[in-house]
Amino acid sequence: MATGIVSIAADLQEWSRVSDVLLWIAALSYALLIALSILRLVRHPAAMLADLRSPSRAFGFFTFVAATSVLGTRLCLDGHIGTAEILLGVSAVAGLILGYVVPAFSLSANDQSSITRSADGSWFVWAVAVQSVAVLSATIQPHTASARDQLALLATAAWGVGVFLYVVIGLVVAARLVLFRLEPAEFTAPYWVGMGATAITVVAGSTIMGMADTPVGAMTHDLVGGTTVVFWAFGTWLIPPLLFAGYWRHVRHRVPLRYEVALWSIVFPLGMYGVGSRDLRLLDTIGQIEVWFALAAWIVTFAAMLITIGRSGHLTKLFVQHP
Repeated sequence: MATGIVSIAADLQEWSRVSDVLLWIAALSYALLIALSILRLVRHPAAMLADLRSPSRAFGFFTFVAATSVLGTRLCLDGHIGTAEILLGVSAVAGLILGYVVPAFSLSANDQSSITRSADGSWFVWAVAVQSVAVLSATIQPHTASARDQLALLATAAWGVGVFLYVVIGLVVAARLVLFRLEPAEFTAPYWVGMGATAITVVAGSTIMGMADTPVGAMTHDLVGGTTVVFWAFGTWLIPPLLFAGYWRHVRHRVPLRYEVALWSIVFPLGMYGVGSRDLRLLDTIGQIEVWFALAAWIVTFAAMLITIGRSGHLTKLFVQHP
C-alpha cells in the first residue's frame, strides 16, 4: 500500500525512475506478502482465525484489498489496463467478502465494552479498502468503452459506502478515546490511517469527477465534488494533532521509536495526502511539497525495515505475525 501510493505520487511528480523502482518494489512486496500470508495460513490457521476474531487485529485483513487496488491503479498509469482490470476484480470480490466476514467474526465474538476498547486507527483500513476500489474503478473507466457505465456505478457506490464507513468508524474510535484513557504506548502508528482514509476519499472523489461522462456521474457530480473538499479539509486538520500525539508519545513519555510493521501506516497516509492534494488543482503546490515528506518517510522506514531484517535474520517472523 505505502510503496504503491508513493510510486503514484512520484509518477505525478514526473520522477519516472523513482516511480518505476518503487513500482517494482511494490509488486515484489505484494507477491512476497501473499506468499507469507498463505504460509501462515497453512502453518498457523488457528492464529489467523484468532486474528479474525480480534477487533484490534481483524481489520488488518483489509490491507490486501487496498494493496491490490493501489497496485492496480499504479499499473493503469503505465497503460497495463488488462492487468489493472484483473486486480480490480480481485480487490472488489475480496473487499465484498471481507466486508461481511471481518465484522461478523470480530465484532460478534466480543462484548460491547471490549469492542469499544479495542477500536483504534486500524479500523479505518476498512474505509480505505472500499475507497481503493473506487479509485481503481474510476481510473480504469475512461480507458474502456464496453463497461463505462458499470465501472462508474461501482466507483460511485464504493465511494459512498467508504464515506459512510469513515463516519461510523470515526464515531466508534472517538468513543474509545473519550471513554477509555489512552496510554502513550497505545497511541500507535495506525491512528494515522484516520487521516489516510480522508486522503483516499479525496483521491477517489477527484478521480470519479474525472471519469468519462455517464448518467451516474452527472447525478452525483456536485455531491462528490463538495464532499471531496470537506474530506480534504478535515484530513488536513488532523495532521497537527497526529504530530503532537507523536511528540507526546515519544518525547514526553519516552516510548522508544523503533521499527515495526505499523510504521508503514504513516507512510501510506503521507503519500495519499500528497496525491489527493495534487488531484485538487488549487492545492497542487501543497501536493508537490508534501510528496517530498512522503518519499523521505518511505526511505527512512524502508531502511529501518532492512536493518531490522538484517539483525533478526527472520523475515517470516517479521511479517507473518501480521495479517
